[in-house]
Amino acid sequence: MEDFEFLNKIERDPGNLIKALQAVQGLYGFVSDDAVLAVSAYFGVPEAEIEGVLSFYAQFKRVKPGRFRIAICDGTACHIKGAPQIRQWVSAELGIRPGETDAEGRFSLEVVACLGCCSLAPVMSINGRVYGKLDRKGVSRILKEYAAK
Repeated sequence: MEDFEFLNKIERDPGNLIKALQAVQGLYGFVSDDAVLAVSAYFGVPEAEIEGVLSFYAQFKRVKPGRFRIAICDGTACHIKGAPQIRQWVSAELGIRPGETDAEGRFSLEVVACLGCCSLAPVMSINGRVYGKLDRKGVSRILKEYAAK
């Protein structure tokens, strides 16, 4: 079970709810069921309200991320140069869709609006390391390298 003592540093004003959820996610990488209960109790707001905030804002994750977090860029340049195919290849190779983590907890997959590397399109990042000018062979090689770690 996680420790939520750090919430005590945040004023108990319900206006600080998002700040608290950001702090939880920053520390644990996602907002767990235990975190929802702790934040609900701390601010004195119903769990349903917490869930409403979590589902409204795309920044919040409710699933524990994998050890390797894959972000596939779907900005204009990447989309035109094959981002949908990159997503399909990664999904097929790992057996997960965007927003999911594999059963072993190794890989998480998400599609993002832009990674800011348009000249390298199409791109993906793994734990912040960017890989560009991707093709199927390159994607497969990169995923195999991470799977071996």
